[in-house]
Amino acid sequence: MAQEDVFKKIVAHCKEYGFVFPGSDIYDGLGAVYDYGQNGVELKNNIKQYWWQSMVLLHENIVGIDSAVFMHPTVWKASGHVDAFNDPLIDNRDSKKRYRADVLIEDQIAKYEEKIEKEVAKARKRFGDAFDEAQFCATNQRVIDNQTRRDALHKRYEEAMNANDLKALYQIIIDEEIVDPISGTRNWTEVRQFNLMFKTEVGSTAEGASAIYLRPETAQGIFVNYLNVQKTGRMKLPFGIAQIGKAFRNEIVARQFIFRMREFEQMEMQFFVKPGTEHEWFNRWKEWRMKWHQALGFGAECYRFHDHEKLAHYANAATDIEFKMPFGFKEVEGIHSRTDYDLRRHEEFSGKSIKYFDPETNESYTPYDIETSIGVDRMFLSVMCHAYTEEKLDNGETRVVLRLPAALAPVKLAVLPLVRKDGLPEKAREIMNELKFHFNCKYEEKDTIGKRYRRADAIGTPYCITIDHDTLKENTVTLRDRDTMTQERVPVEQLRALIEDKVSITSLLKQLQ
Repeated sequence: MAQEDVFKKIVAHCKEYGFVFPGSDIYDGLGAVYDYGQNGVELKNNIKQYWWQSMVLLHENIVGIDSAVFMHPTVWKASGHVDAFNDPLIDNRDSKKRYRADVLIEDQIAKYEEKIEKEVAKARKRFGDAFDEAQFCATNQRVIDNQTRRDALHKRYEEAMNANDLKALYQIIIDEEIVDPISGTRNWTEVRQFNLMFKTEVGSTAEGASAIYLRPETAQGIFVNYLNVQKTGRMKLPFGIAQIGKAFRNEIVARQFIFRMREFEQMEMQFFVKPGTEHEWFNRWKEWRMKWHQALGFGAECYRFHDHEKLAHYANAATDIEFKMPFGFKEVEGIHSRTDYDLRRHEEFSGKSIKYFDPETNESYTPYDIETSIGVDRMFLSVMCHAYTEEKLDNGETRVVLRLPAALAPVKLAVLPLVRKDGLPEKAREIMNELKFHFNCKYEEKDTIGKRYRRADAIGTPYCITIDHDTLKENTVTLRDRDTMTQERVPVEQLRALIEDKVSITSLLKQLQ
């Protein structure tokens, strides 16, 4: 099945099973805005808990805050967002649609890469175990031609972006004959810049109102509170400040479901270090963050680092952790060495000293900063994409199962009386009332046991217990494993011990020690 079709199925599954709904759905939705349903919010909260606890529980020198969405407008002048937070946009005159020029070019680069991968996949299938991929790529003319075109395009694109050369971006689109996916034409306007910040007003009267912005990132809330946290917490370098919160960007080209939205959530940690040690800490955090992702058990092949060739004006090192989505490797987390840019700018614009006094050297200086920033929604999407599975069973049927990590699953245990009589529902309720204090349980008695198993599989419930007539006699239940579908009889009094450790966030955190 084509990966595009798989992704469509995942999107449909998210709505059908209460994970993600289109925003304002009864009014035909609102572009690039989504609501999380009853199962989606549980999965999302579990992801956030996994991140939060891995930061503030496992690191004695990292603390958390929750800063406001609204901030003094000078914050965004100091950060550079007012003057430089722009995307290069281009319109198609025929479809009347607007696109990001850089995204159109990156998609074209990806097309060359896809052509190469198709040639490699065909050869791998033809030659089997004897296939030498490196030799094939070095000698196959179609691969060589596509690689040459890809590299030449990538070089032009990199140079244009580094120089912020809008005319060069436009010329690339023309030379590569990139067409509008809707109209199929190349009737493009010039490329121009568009600021992504949402602007509103604050004040009790129209005359007294002043301009204010919805924050486009959560990081600045940490920087403006750096001194408050450092002093009240008596923090010594190195130390970090973590935060989870909403951010807002007026994305013109919002696409690929929840991958790019106008309202999204970030999990960010700013780690402040002594100048000169930032590259060492940058590499440490690269290693730690990749370990955090891989602890979910998705396989190392699903991740890769993508080092930035064009560094932001505030950075001296940057990399992305990319995850293999159905539409290619895409960024889910960024790790940046932001130098002292942010603290220095806020010190300049506020007129207040934010320097750190180092008791070991008796000197004051502005700390450098290592940032780890992960999109909650993108993380959610990567988890759903990897977990969604269509499995052929021995009886010829197909079951859809979400192979979610047990610690992230919305529901940990389905409690299912075999029939709705003979005291089985009452016994099932008794068991659930005992276990619900320890992990999220769901009681269900409607339909056959097989249909109930399928519904539990579809939302990623790792375990089901069936209460039958033997339960009343022996106080045992049938425990079913989602992934293997194996069943075993276990005593009721052992259920908590058998399940709790496997479904707790602690089970993930222990892998990071």
